[in-house]
Amino acid sequence: MTTTTLAVLVPLLPFLGAAAGLLLGRTAPGFVRPLAVLPPLVALALAAVVAVRQGGDQTVNAATELTPTGSVPIELALYIDGFAALVAVLVAFVATCVQIYSTGYLRDDPRYPSYAALVSLFTSAMLLVVYSGDLIVLLVGWEIMGICSYFLVGHYWETPEARAASLKAFLVTKLGDVPFLIGLFALATDAGSFRITKVLDAVAHGRLDHPTLIALLLLAGVAGKSAQFPLHTWLPDAMAGPTPVSALIHAATMVAAGVYFIARLLPVFEASQAAMVVLAVMAAVTMIGSGLAALAQDDIKRVLAYSTIGQLGYMTGALAVGDRGAAVFHLLSHGAFKALLFLAAGVIIHAAGTNSLAAMSRMKDLSVRVPDAYWTMTVALLALAAIPPFSGFFSKESVLGAAEHVATGHTENAPGAAGWITLVAGLLTALLTAAYATRLWLLAFRGQGTEAPDHGRQPLTMTVVLWVLAAPSLALGAFSYRVLPDWFDGRDLTPTLTTSVAGTGVALIGGIVTYAAWRHTSTVTARVPLGAVAAHPEGDAGLVEAEAIATHEPAYGDVAYAPDPADPGRLLLGPLHRHAAVGFHMDALYTAAFVRPVQAGATLVRFLDREVVETYVRGAGTLPRWLGTAVRRAQTGNLQTYVSALLAGTVVLAVAVVLVATGA
Repeated sequence: MTTTTLAVLVPLLPFLGAAAGLLLGRTAPGFVRPLAVLPPLVALALAAVVAVRQGGDQTVNAATELTPTGSVPIELALYIDGFAALVAVLVAFVATCVQIYSTGYLRDDPRYPSYAALVSLFTSAMLLVVYSGDLIVLLVGWEIMGICSYFLVGHYWETPEARAASLKAFLVTKLGDVPFLIGLFALATDAGSFRITKVLDAVAHGRLDHPTLIALLLLAGVAGKSAQFPLHTWLPDAMAGPTPVSALIHAATMVAAGVYFIARLLPVFEASQAAMVVLAVMAAVTMIGSGLAALAQDDIKRVLAYSTIGQLGYMTGALAVGDRGAAVFHLLSHGAFKALLFLAAGVIIHAAGTNSLAAMSRMKDLSVRVPDAYWTMTVALLALAAIPPFSGFFSKESVLGAAEHVATGHTENAPGAAGWITLVAGLLTALLTAAYATRLWLLAFRGQGTEAPDHGRQPLTMTVVLWVLAAPSLALGAFSYRVLPDWFDGRDLTPTLTTSVAGTGVALIGGIVTYAAWRHTSTVTARVPLGAVAAHPEGDAGLVEAEAIATHEPAYGDVAYAPDPADPGRLLLGPLHRHAAVGFHMDALYTAAFVRPVQAGATLVRFLDREVVETYVRGAGTLPRWLGTAVRRAQTGNLQTYVSALLAGTVVLAVAVVLVATGA
């Protein structure tokens, strides 16, 4: 079987599994789990074969015209280079793990058949994005992922949080997709084709007339899909969905699509230095802001959500300095350890007996109750914090090394400003990442909360998946330096000594300072009784939060936040903590700037429709109705009345004629 045929089957099999699952979910429930697991598993095997055959050398490039569309045809095309081959393996691997994990996590869920089918469709759409060689076909997968995320995030639609989160995710990503679509058409118009190879050829020969405009339009869609500032606000709220869905979205689909898209079309962005600087600024703001927000969250999944936003910022930062090898390398390693983090959090949530949320302030003795989650999450957090020799260290240092090369002028792939912005923001984010990773570990596994009773052991399918994902989180590191360059255009991924020492140093500082703050707050909390205003260092505000801790009621408006009195994040952030806990009020800003004006406009339109338009319509119908009533009443059926009216009319006409004649 040819490589092209195998590549076609990779996205097709999960699609067929989704269709079969939807058709047989109610009539043959026994087939649901095999149909959920086997298609992505076979797709994983085929994707691995395609990657081995491709080997980073020979690009798979095949196309057939899908439909005649005039001067710019749409083609069903495959374009598989080293990046696409490895990303497809990641997508299929994580999707398979999620489906296996979900058979245990959602074993009692009545809507599991539709859930499993949507996960398969989600996987198929992402694989279509990865393998597609035509921008319109890529757009199809891009949009299918959007609708799948809407349904999956809203899986627990009985809860208002899930309904609001699914709608928010859909609308915010669509807000970015509108300029993204315009940018695709502008790009195809300049290049004369939607084929990626022809677009890249047009860029190489300088045939793009509006590179900056096109790049900025495309960046809007990428910011929405990959949750980058300022369209990142949907991702933390999307944690209201099932935890396996969070793992899939954060590790291998949806948010990875935007980063992958830029990597695929990086020459388009490199054609505009302004776009590269904008990309660097977007990455820097995203990294630092999400790191501070993660340090103030209480729900474990929201911490991981902001972590994903920050790690995606690293990837976009690598792209901003023109190194797509470092970006995709971090995409691969991040996919492994972030999937592990979410699925381990799912084990914790499952043990707590809740659907989707787990406040770290309520956790206690989890290292004993869920040892598999404890050990595997420890590995994943070390990878997240970029501590050697875990996988995150090698990929993150590749990003910092690429930024240093551009900042110091060793390479000229991007403006020097982009290099400095990415390097400084990346080092500061390394500090914040280690801090919130340490805080999560301490509160989750060393906290003294009041967690709900243990709900029994987790299914074997859940714990096995954790250990499977722990392997690449630990081992996907130095090995990749020798192997991945063959797939990544031969670009060296080895970081510099300076960035390695600096990155590891600030990470260690972040972890040590957080631990010291935790020890300090734990000691103070043990000595100060809750509610003791006079002894509390923050006075009345301390009493409000102390009461919130005691009653587990929100202390920060509409955010479900019950702070731990021994939370080191409060000490580290100080007065910034209150603002970081609500994402620096970005939702409130968008509500004031967009939601309320739109609602006010809708209210005005409704008023005009009801009081003006409907009044006119009612008036236009009232006059004929009155005339009809008058005519109807005149039709009495009495002959004498008709004769009398005829005579009266004759007299009136006669008098009128006489008056006219006299006047004449």
